[in-house]
Amino acid sequence: MSRLLEVRDLYKSYGSGLAKVEVLKGINLTVEAGDTLALVGPSGAGKSTLLHVMGTIDRPTSGSVLFDGQEIFSLSDQPLAAFRNRSIGFVFQFHHLLPEFSALENVMMPLLIGGMKRSRAEGKARGLLDDVGLSHRVTHRPGELSGGEQQRVAIARALVGSPRLLLADEPTGNLDMKTSEEVHALLYAIQRSTGISLVIVTHNEQLAAGMGRIIRFVDGSIVESA
Repeated sequence: MSRLLEVRDLYKSYGSGLAKVEVLKGINLTVEAGDTLALVGPSGAGKSTLLHVMGTIDRPTSGSVLFDGQEIFSLSDQPLAAFRNRSIGFVFQFHHLLPEFSALENVMMPLLIGGMKRSRAEGKARGLLDDVGLSHRVTHRPGELSGGEQQRVAIARALVGSPRLLLADEPTGNLDMKTSEEVHALLYAIQRSTGISLVIVTHNEQLAAGMGRIIRFVDGSIVESA
């Protein structure tokens, strides 16, 4: 496998002086193409913060994040946003779907923002909703869908731009056990079929055990990598 993403000596803090809080403390981590990683650890350990920095949602205080060997934080905000839209997909615990739009429109949205013609965006979105088992729900708005269905829409939206890296932050944390297992199985199947690199923040040891590598966090530092 080739190296897709590399985190080097990464620090992230908030505030300053006596109010300064160090969240990440010298993180070093690599993600290979096709890799599957679970980031686990207690709440407040820095897992989600690392995911946000890896996904360029948040900039580090110091250190480097390289994607295909390029330091991505050398980019200014607009090119960085374009890179993120093109290369990285996100799934969150709370799906963040737009309530006034249908499932199909929610999945299309990243493509439309990126300038794709509506007809082509709709075709890609319909295909992905079919892949996640929701071809019969394309016209439904989020309020008309179950929690598991909403998360499936969010997964389809994350994948619609054909990203090379999928980042998921507690993707089943708000779901019941049966639905969680279904979403786990869907994520595994997507990773196997596409070869996408998958990094998941989770408290779910069952989900973590299904990943290729487990990275354990305590107090902003990696304490174990297997």
